[in-house]
Amino acid sequence: MSQAFTTQIDAGIAELVLAKPPVNALDSHEWLALARHIDALGADPEVRVIVIRAEGRGFCAGVDIKELDAHPERIVAVNAGNYETFKAVHRNPVPVIVAVHGFVLGGGIGITGAADIVVASECATFALPEVDRGAMGGGAHLQRLFPVQKVRYLFFTGDKIGAPEAAQYGFIERVVPKEQLRETALEIAAKIAAKSPSMIRIAKEALNGIEDGNLEDKYRWEQGFTLQAYTSPDSAETRRAFVEKRDAKF
Repeated sequence: MSQAFTTQIDAGIAELVLAKPPVNALDSHEWLALARHIDALGADPEVRVIVIRAEGRGFCAGVDIKELDAHPERIVAVNAGNYETFKAVHRNPVPVIVAVHGFVLGGGIGITGAADIVVASECATFALPEVDRGAMGGGAHLQRLFPVQKVRYLFFTGDKIGAPEAAQYGFIERVVPKEQLRETALEIAAKIAAKSPSMIRIAKEALNGIEDGNLEDKYRWEQGFTLQAYTSPDSAETRRAFVEKRDAKF
């Protein structure tokens, strides 16, 4: 298993913890490993519900920008890892609960937007700084969290929104103090794990089937624009500026 995350299974609850200091930004190999592991958890008959949370300063900062700055050709592998991870969450046979704290950025938005239930600490902030990183993608998942115009505001500006304000849009099940985040997520997971596992799996498939549009198709459409963006000199400049900790120049 990748050292970027750990998992333990207890009483039907699989608890997957992102743990890659300093900001839980995963590289191309780690995203693919995460996708495979989430798929494997869903295929395990002992698993009735999955909880994804994180250790450290925040939930997930998305992709490893330093990797892409040094190896821009890995964008295809990163895109594949993101796509497969978000799909593994959204299409998982069992419910996935995401418990977020601190920053929820880029790929962190993808995981959160793909999940069935979201619990957030009071310190959680949500943002999709793709434009400032020379990339695209994530809007489809952000749109499962916020209404259309708010999504566009957040995407165009890169601004962040805190959990207390974000709660008004209805996607957060509970906003709690950080010290209660894990306990709250596991409490909800225990309620689900106590149900008939076959009924819950049927319910998950049924609920996915009645969603408007196809989340994976929408995200795949966006990813085509990520590749287009990467052919622009501005895209390379945003990554170089990020690595050098300076403002980008256009």
